[in-house]
Amino acid sequence: FIVKPDPAEKTTGTTTGKKTEAKTALSIRKGEHIVLLGSGLGSRMNHFGHFETELHMRHPDNKLVIRNICDEGNTPGFRPHPSRKSPWAFPGAEKFQTELAKGSGSRGHYETPDQWLTRLKTDTIIAFFGYNSSFNGPEGLDSFKGELGAFIRHTLNQKYNGKNPPQLAIVSPTAFQNLSAKYGTPDGKTTNANLNLYTRAMQEVCATHGVLFIDVFSPSKAAFDASKEDLTTDGALLNNRGYAWLAPRLSDSLYGKYTGKIPPSRKAVHAAVSEKIWCWLNDYKMPNGVHVHGRRYNPFGPKNYPDELKKTREMTAVRDQAIWAAVQGEKFDLAAADAKTHKLPPVQSNYKPSGKNGDPDYQPGATSQTKLTLPDGYQMGLFASEKEFTALANPVQIAFDNKGRLWVATMASYPHYRIGDPKPTDKLIILEDTNNDGKADKQTIFAGDLHIPIGFEITAEGVYVSQSDSLVLLKDTDGDDQYDSKEVILSGFDDHDTHHAISAFCADPSGAIMM
Repeated sequence: FIVKPDPAEKTTGTTTGKKTEAKTALSIRKGEHIVLLGSGLGSRMNHFGHFETELHMRHPDNKLVIRNICDEGNTPGFRPHPSRKSPWAFPGAEKFQTELAKGSGSRGHYETPDQWLTRLKTDTIIAFFGYNSSFNGPEGLDSFKGELGAFIRHTLNQKYNGKNPPQLAIVSPTAFQNLSAKYGTPDGKTTNANLNLYTRAMQEVCATHGVLFIDVFSPSKAAFDASKEDLTTDGALLNNRGYAWLAPRLSDSLYGKYTGKIPPSRKAVHAAVSEKIWCWLNDYKMPNGVHVHGRRYNPFGPKNYPDELKKTREMTAVRDQAIWAAVQGEKFDLAAADAKTHKLPPVQSNYKPSGKNGDPDYQPGATSQTKLTLPDGYQMGLFASEKEFTALANPVQIAFDNKGRLWVATMASYPHYRIGDPKPTDKLIILEDTNNDGKADKQTIFAGDLHIPIGFEITAEGVYVSQSDSLVLLKDTDGDDQYDSKEVILSGFDDHDTHHAISAFCADPSGAIMM
């Protein structure tokens, strides 16, 4: 995967200049703070954890601290956030994105990319760019080269760890896998031509600046062409198998071919990495961030969220320790360590009684049924309530399947999970009337480990669920009405305000889903 600069290669476009010698691998030291930065290829790693696991397994004694601040749609200079007025990652970045340089109305005090990198005491940056930029085709190439070059120069002039500039590696996009025969998606010929063009441009810019460049386009294209299995969900986005394929190859390219002995604790390390990512994302991408650092911070945020962020960061650091223990094959008592983290104050209700704020006196189903007035010719019956089915708390979406059963998505964790609480147990429930008396008498929990399942659609291949920032496909493979596998189909949706996420689904006669 490693691409070294060619001394004879001529540099063109906006990055012309004297070349410096590029590294052929990054160094790594004990306690290295590594930050993954960029767009979707890096961001989706949060759902799978293979790359972080691979780095920890190869460097078991180094006690690495790894954080992922990637987000779908980011470019070297354009990294918007709804709680930050400016979308620009560094001064001057706006001149490379004229189409995107429009006011979004974003408001808040979310930290800038440089502030995050400083907070994280970053020693090494691994940057994933190029895929969404390639949509601009040959016409956008020179602008992208200028933007990437400006990002590199800015980054290498910083001292995020307070001592020296960061090590920097730039990773190309992966190729597009041709799954057209299976899904009716594009064959990828045009996409791959553009991706190849942008990969070569990235190589050129990195050579000019003496920065390590990793070409994952070429080997992924070869792997896709040779594989009999899907390595992507739709041709563009790597799936679990694809990320498992990428992790060791990317690690070799960044840090050199590994010849040491891999500890036998991969499963435990992967579980510990996944747990750390969960905590970390409740800091960097806290759902419902509009109250944490956005336009609704006042009056809702100051009393609660500073304490929650403090606890989140302490618990994330605890999970770093759990990873280091797992690499060594040692046990780690998470509960005991968490008990020593910051204590959260009780949450005070901000409810103020008034006519427009409703009545807090909750009416059970049997009572509320008597409060409704129906038009002539209609009748109403209570099908199910929390009295009979306690799991029915906070229902948000319903749909009937072709067996006449009622599916209900519940969001007990709304508006979002609070750090330190038990993991969310939002549900997708099947309610059934087995004796035809017009009332549900059977409940099956199809999924009980969801978080903000604001919408769903039942299909032949499984149930598509929108939860927080992703669209997942849940499959019941053994027919027991409980899901057995979960696939992340799409990710990167903004859950800055959780009830604004994808909620309305509609399947057309062809099976296509509108959302």
